[in-house]
Formats: sequence, C-alpha cells, structure tokens
Amino acid sequence: MMKLRVLQISTAMSWRGGEQQLAYLLEELKDRIELFVLCSRGSAIEEFCQHFQIPFLSVRKKGGVNLRIAKKLSQLCKNEKYTCMHSHDAHAHTHAFISALFFGNKTPLIVSRRVDFPIQKNWLSKLKYNHNSVKKILCVSEAIRSITAKGIVNHQKLYLVYDGINIEKFSSPHPKLRRELGLSSDAFIVGNTSALADHKDYFTFLAVADRFILNNENAHFVIIGKGPMENEIKSFSSKLKCSKNIHFVGFRNDVPDILGELNVFLITSKTEGLGTSILDALAAKVPVVATRAGGIPEIIKNEQNGLLCDVGDVQSLVDCLARLKDNKGLRKQLSESGRQSLLPFTKSEMAANTLRHYEDLK
Repeated sequence: MMKLRVLQISTAMSWRGGEQQLAYLLEELKDRIELFVLCSRGSAIEEFCQHFQIPFLSVRKKGGVNLRIAKKLSQLCKNEKYTCMHSHDAHAHTHAFISALFFGNKTPLIVSRRVDFPIQKNWLSKLKYNHNSVKKILCVSEAIRSITAKGIVNHQKLYLVYDGINIEKFSSPHPKLRRELGLSSDAFIVGNTSALADHKDYFTFLAVADRFILNNENAHFVIIGKGPMENEIKSFSSKLKCSKNIHFVGFRNDVPDILGELNVFLITSKTEGLGTSILDALAAKVPVVATRAGGIPEIIKNEQNGLLCDVGDVQSLVDCLARLKDNKGLRKQLSESGRQSLLPFTKSEMAANTLRHYEDLK
C-alpha cells in the first residue's frame, strides 16, 4: 500500500495558535506518514522544521497573493505526487487555490478554518472556498463550522477537528513568576496567555482588572504574550488607577512552568475559534473565567469546569473573579474537573482525527 504523502502549507511568520497546532500535527505524524512543509522564509515554522528535521521548502513572503508560490506548489505536487495538500491559514489556502485554478494542480486540498467570522462575500473568497479542489474544510469548533457553513455551497465538506494540546507539558511546573514579579505568596494572580490582538479584547480584561483591584489590593493581573496591539494596550493600562498591579511579561517559552502559578485564568475574547490557551490553563489546573465567544463554550461548561460570562460584561466577569477569590473550594473543584475534561482536546486526538481525513483522500 502506498504511504500517505501530505504537503503542509503555512505562510505565517510568527508563532500563534495555528502554528502550534501545525507543530503538534507534524510531531504526531512524522513517523507515520510522509510530510513536507512549504512555509515562509524566516518564519517560526521554518525554524521548527529545521530543529526537528522535518523536510521543508521556505519561500520569500511578499504581501498577499504570490503567483510564484502558487506555481511552485503546482510543480511540487506534480513531481512528488502528494496524496493531498493541507493549508493552515488564509494566504496558504489562496496560494493552493490559485495553483489549482491557473497552474493545473489536481492535488486534493484540505483547508483548516479556525476564525469565527463568516467567509467574506467577495468573489475570490466565495470561489476559493467552493472550488472543486477543496475536498474538506476542517473546523476547530462547532461554532466555526456553523459560521463557515453560511459561505459554503456543499456542507458535506465541513468537518469538526478540535485543536489539541500536550497535556503532559503541564505536569511538572517550575514556579518562578511570583519571584520574578516580587509578589507575595498570598497575592491573588489573574492572568492570560493570549496574543495581544483585537479579538482578544484586552480592553475588557483591563477594565475588569481596574474594577476588581479597587476592592482587592493584593490582586495582580499578568498578561503573558505579545501582539500587534501591544503598544495600544500598554498605553491604555498605564492610564488606569490600578496600573501598578498590572504586569506585562511578554512572550514566554516557559508557559508550562509558570501558568500553574495563576489563581485564575481570565479570557475576555469577543471572537474565538476555540481557545487553546484555555486548554493550557485547564491542563495546568487553573480555574477559568471566560466569555461566551466562538468555540469557548465547547470547552468550558458553565459551573462545571469553569465560569462563563457574556462578551463585554465587565461586572459579571468581576463577580466571577470575586467568587473564586473568596471560595478556595470552588477553585479546587473547577481546576480538578477542568483537567478531567481535556480528553477530546489532546494533540494525539487532533492528529488522529486529521489523519483520518488524509486517509479518505488516498
């Protein structure tokens, strides 16, 4: 039987949730099928492939659509006879689509969809998602599948594949965050590890912090991460009365070591594909307070393994934090049930589900 050969396509330069999922996929499948990655030169994924000796080709990223990349894709598929292509971001999908439309690439395409906004109504978006080269669209949550369906003619192409995490990474923490920030052992730490991007709505996060710290002087809010809105968010934070209790620690490679030091993980997103940072928090046994954005309610069941509030509801979020601060038993209950609820969200489960879709195209 011919071995599966899959061409993974990623155009992202930085390392965020989608790139972590691709990395987990490569880790899980590299000894089971033949994998090749087409990525952007100088990207985080290129560095990952180099480190883990995964075959790859990096190309220079220039703005949006690049016919040279689309042509290269077609040549690769013609020469290597891949079972399928798998695009992991919107630009990757566009290049694969153009390689089929203009350069005769007949290789079946699988598209990962992880954003919770509808497919755009312009002709290019409509065509590329409904083109016959697209055999499957893998959605990271039921919420994403429902939203994506509005722009898809054939709903049979839509499948659910939850993102996954490496639970074991969070089993042996090395606490150091309190020491780094000079916080006492009784400080109540609320934090988030999401990118500093618009859809994460850190302005609500900071509004919650400002209101909560007013009555809880030993509370500290920690933002772990970087992103395109970092300067704007820091500027907003500096104007708050509670700014001395808000800490920006930047991007960290040691999140599994420090995440467990949080007393509560607070995520205030206004849109969210699934929310893998929440999965990390659950794995670290940190109770979660979250908004009902996108796929988050598919992870967090209110009052069972976390607490949910409506998007933008600052007072409800403050009230949830107050409940958890005053009730150590509830924190323990939610942290234990949270860890137990992770079975559908492991990297091995994600990879196994994805592999089944590759096998369908043999």
